[in-house]
Amino acid sequence: MPATATATTGPQFMQCMEVWGGNQAVDSGVVMAGLDAWVYCKPYRNAAGGGDVYYVSSCATGRISRLLVADVSGHGADVAQTAVQLRSLMRRHVNQIDQARFIGTMNGQFAALAQNGCFATAIATTFFAPANHLSLCNAGHPPPLLYRAAERKWSFLQQDRSARESSATNFPLGIVDLSDYAQFDVRLDIGDLVLCYTDSLVECGDGHGGLLGQQGLLEVVTRLDLSSPPASFIASLLRAIEARARAELTGDDVTVLLFRPNGLAPTKPLGERLLAPFRVLRETVRAWRRHETPPWPEMSVANLGGAMFTPLSRLFRARKR
Repeated sequence: MPATATATTGPQFMQCMEVWGGNQAVDSGVVMAGLDAWVYCKPYRNAAGGGDVYYVSSCATGRISRLLVADVSGHGADVAQTAVQLRSLMRRHVNQIDQARFIGTMNGQFAALAQNGCFATAIATTFFAPANHLSLCNAGHPPPLLYRAAERKWSFLQQDRSARESSATNFPLGIVDLSDYAQFDVRLDIGDLVLCYTDSLVECGDGHGGLLGQQGLLEVVTRLDLSSPPASFIASLLRAIEARARAELTGDDVTVLLFRPNGLAPTKPLGERLLAPFRVLRETVRAWRRHETPPWPEMSVANLGGAMFTPLSRLFRARKR
């Protein structure tokens, strides 16, 4: 049985302009406008904080949800400070559909920390609820898994071969000066699942002297029963991996993020939507007091116009895979 992480009291219901997460032990559901998520994190040796960092954020109008899983080199106080800095970056870019600036700023931050040997792999995803589109960037991290309910099939969520060959390899954050990490978008349908995880899952033993690896992980999830509620999926996955490895996952931090679209795209009344600029203004004042960059919204028709008039959200254009 996998070691139990510290559970929060009930699911986390995300509010507008909220950033939730950290590098502490957790086993919790997260409810957002458009997405349901489940987060499990168990730091190495049950420490107060580990090298894995997870964050979830919701924008001023509730239409943009961002989810981050990062594996930061090291442990202890240094990672805790890095987690605080990542929270600040999540807050700064919370109102932007396009996550390119967020990724670029995050890479620049780790480049500055690289002199002290600090770097990270990361999966950054942004879900735009009105279009049911998920934007994904992989910075040297194991690829997520995608379950297509219509096909009843799991597969790795990554760019197609031709796109990967024509773009620069996505290095871990802080290794090279990449101003534009490769990204792609996919449309998620009701019933689809996305599974993000840190490398402890693929670097554990396979029970035969080797490593489980990505293909082994795919085989494990393919055999799992999806008739049970998604809230129990992570626990079932960890039990299945430990049964195959014939050992507990205790050699490293363990973090798993599972999420799915819930079909509840924001349909707030106009009066509520008109309050969004005041939420941004409030957070801007707080940012100035903290000497941080304000959380300015992305200046696009889909973002600004769609916040007031929902049909304009359809002007969002996804990247091609």
